[in-house]
This record gives sequence, C-alpha cells and structure tokens, in this order.
Amino acid sequence: MPNDVQIAPAVLRAFIADIFAAAGCSSAEAGRIARYLVAANLCGHDSHGVIRAPRYVQALKNNEVFADQTVAVASETGSLAVLDGRFGFGQTVAPQAVAIGIAKARALGAAVVALRNAGHIGRAGDWAEMAAEAGLISIHFVNVQGSLLVAPFGGVDRRISTAPFCVGVPRPDGAPPLLLDFATSHVAEGKVLVASAGGKPVPGDALINPDGSLTGDPHALYGEYEPAGPRNSGNGLGAIRAFGGHKGSGLAFMCEILAGALTGGGTCGPLEPGLRRGRRISNGMLSVYLAPGFFGDPAAFEDAATRYVEFFASSRPDSPGGEVLVPGEPEARMRAEREAGGIPLPADAWQAIIAAARSVDVAETHIPQGR
Repeated sequence: MPNDVQIAPAVLRAFIADIFAAAGCSSAEAGRIARYLVAANLCGHDSHGVIRAPRYVQALKNNEVFADQTVAVASETGSLAVLDGRFGFGQTVAPQAVAIGIAKARALGAAVVALRNAGHIGRAGDWAEMAAEAGLISIHFVNVQGSLLVAPFGGVDRRISTAPFCVGVPRPDGAPPLLLDFATSHVAEGKVLVASAGGKPVPGDALINPDGSLTGDPHALYGEYEPAGPRNSGNGLGAIRAFGGHKGSGLAFMCEILAGALTGGGTCGPLEPGLRRGRRISNGMLSVYLAPGFFGDPAAFEDAATRYVEFFASSRPDSPGGEVLVPGEPEARMRAEREAGGIPLPADAWQAIIAAARSVDVAETHIPQGR
C-alpha cells in the first residue's frame, strides 16, 4: 500500500493547472480552477479540493461541463440579476456572478443574484470571502441539481442534495472574515469521497442504510469500488443523513427551494424513473449581498461586531485546554499551517489525480513526486 503524500501548495497548483490546460481549458481558467481547488485544501476543506480534479476532468470529457464559459443574463434590474452559468466550470462562472453582486450592492446597498446551471462551484466560502474582500456581507444558498444524496429527517430515501449554506462578514484591519460555510448534510459528499480514498473517516452515524441502521462506511453511498477508481453514488443503496435533525433537514429543504426552484436551475429531484441521480450535476446559488455602510455608520457596525466576537470567544472552554473559536477561525489557522508545511493527500486520491493527468496526456516530467 503506497504511503500518503505531502505536496507543497505551489507545486500542487501548477500540476492541477497543467491537467486542466491539457484537458482543453484556457491557461487562465486552468490556473483559476487550480487556485480554488488548492485553496480549499489549504483551509482544511479537502472534500472540495484537488480530490475533485478527476471528476472535473471526466465531466469535461462527457460534455457535462464546458470550458471557458461566460454567464448569460436571463433577467436584470438595478439590484437583481438572474444568471445562467451555461454549465461552465463553477470556478469560472461563480466569481462572475459574485462580481455582479458586488457591483450592484456597492451602488445600491443590497443585491440579490441568482445563478443557475453552474458546474460544481467548489467551496462556497470562496465566494463569501470574495465579497468580504470588497467590504460586503453575503449570504449564499446552494443546491445541487440532479444529485440525490441525503435522506431527510425521519426518512431513509434520498430526497435532498448536500445543499450548502454560507454567510460571510468582513472584519476591519485586514482580519480574516467571519465565515460560516457548511453542507446541510451530516458531512459533505466530498468528505465521504475522501474517506473512501483512505482519508479521514466520517462519523459512524453520518450515513443511513435502507433498513434505517447508521454507518460510517462509504460503501453505503458508493457501493463497490476500486481503491483508486471512480466513485458513483448511484451504485450505493444508502444515503447521507441531514445534520442537526429536523433543523438541518429544514434548512436543506429551503436551499433546494431557493437555489434550485427559484433560480430556475431545478431541484435535486424527482429524477427520471429508474435513475438514482441525474445525468448532469449542476449547482444553483441564490446570493444576497449587503453593504454595511448603507445600514448606518460602518465604524459602529465594525465596533459592535468586534466586541461581540470578543464576548463570544471569551466563554470558558468546556474541557481543559479547549477554546471557543469564531466562524472562519479554524480555516484561517489551517491555511497558515498548510501554507508552511504542505498539503496532505491520501495515497489513493493522489493516484487518482495522477491517472487523470495521464488520461489527458500531461507529460510525466510534469507529475510531481509527493513526499
């Protein structure tokens, strides 16, 4: 069994960019996909990092996603835009949508942007961070059209996508933003993917079998698979559980309604008869952008928020040596750690990425050696 590998971020970015350039993306898009995937690994969200590269390459080959797309405007007012991502890479069309939201909110104080038919948008926190860098608060509801993975509270059948939810709030003096970013499932599907490739296991109650028994075994979601082979959620009979009981299930439901039904991209189901998942996976995202300066004195907002952060974090830890962290703090710490020490990847995941590189004829000399 090969050992896990450790890759320097710059080396990994260059390698992933080489893969997507060879697969048919422009140099700019290939670099952008690589930057966002590696950024997800850097902040500890390995489920949305480079482990996704083989899936992205296959989706491009299957014409499920298209290179170098520009969003199409379906309808627009001063403070509202409905955009079609034309099944472009999420790392290309999502930042275009965010840029439109930023411009509108800066001009009018608030904006709502609906994005439909986007390829996998990756880590939603990237888009909240982009808005925060522009000084804006943002709220994002996301769904995954055609992807049935999650059982609702009280059920065992798949009826929800992983339906991420995200909120970002800028902080003064260059501090990392307050950032709440999570899948409404017990774990993101990508975390099951990481576990299936020999990475961090998921909790023993993260998945549910058709008989209602709980498990942490990725086979419940994917069925049988080879160690470095593809994972197909359509082969599994189980489901991921919604997080937080009825509360998480309800939030996921609303993500489907807002990001799927309202944007026009479609919800996760129902699917065609006989299919456990759709033929094409795409994201919908409904985003709200708020400019604090239009709500009152921005300095007063910053002061109130800063004082509350300090008050929140001052709670006594519930165990010796523990601490209370504010949203976004774990990611900022992990980013600093991995920038310095490199990004760890399970051996099976690394081999799958190398296989994807070879499938698009990336030169062997461009394939880095993990350490």
